[in-house]
Amino acid sequence: MENILTELMKKVLITQSNYIPWKGYFDNIAQCDTFVIYDDMQYTRRDWRNRNHIKTPHGLKWLSIPVEVKGKYFQAINETVVSEPDWNLNHWKQLKHNYSKAPFFKANSNWIEEVYQTACFKTLTEINIHFLKAICLFLDIKTQFIDSREFNLVEGKTERLVSICKQLDATDYYTGSSAKDYMDEKLFLNQNINVHYFDYSNYAEYSQQNGEFCHYVTIFDLIFNTGKDAKNYMKSVIK
Repeated sequence: MENILTELMKKVLITQSNYIPWKGYFDNIAQCDTFVIYDDMQYTRRDWRNRNHIKTPHGLKWLSIPVEVKGKYFQAINETVVSEPDWNLNHWKQLKHNYSKAPFFKANSNWIEEVYQTACFKTLTEINIHFLKAICLFLDIKTQFIDSREFNLVEGKTERLVSICKQLDATDYYTGSSAKDYMDEKLFLNQNINVHYFDYSNYAEYSQQNGEFCHYVTIFDLIFNTGKDAKNYMKSVIK
C-alpha cells in the first residue's frame, strides 16, 4: 500500500533560478518530481540569482555574472540580460586557478569547462538553467524542469503557487523554511496539497581546501573535492 501511495504522489518545487548554487539547492530539486523555474519574479541585486561563492586561499570570493540593471528597477529575472561578453571564460579561469589542486578537479574539469564554454546565452535565466541541468546530470537527478511562463499565472503570491501546483496535479509542495514568513499555507491545504519545508541542518562536512570549512559555497566546491562521492554528502540524491 505504501508503494502505491508513493507512486500517486507528485512533488513540486517552485523557486527562482540561481547561479551554480550550493548543494542544498540541488537537494531541493532532487526531492521533487517537477522543478518549476519561477523567474517571473523581480530580479533582486546582490542576491544568489547571478552570483555564488567559491573558496580561495584568501577566503570566500564571489563569482558574479555581470548583468544590465541600471534603470531597470522592476525587471523580472527572466528579463535580465548579460552586460559583458566572455564572463563565462573569466569564471572558468578563476575556478581553474582556485581549484586546480583539488583532488577531483582533473576528473571533472573537462565537462565543467565545456559547460562554461557553451554558456553563451543572452538572459540570466537561460544561463542558470544551462548550469543547473548539467549539474543535475552529473548528480543523476532526473527531476523535470518547467519554465513558469508555461503556466496560466494568477494574481496573489500564494495563490499563484497553488495555481501552478494545481495545474501540475501536485499532491505535495516543497519550499524553504523562510517561506513560512510570507506564504499562506492554508491555501495549499484547502486544495489538498501538503506543504513541506526543507531542513538544511546537519550536512556532513567533507575535506575542503583553503581554511575553515564552509557549507555555503557553490556545488562545484563539493564536486572538485569529492568527485562522484558528492552525492554521499547530500541528503536526498539517490545514492
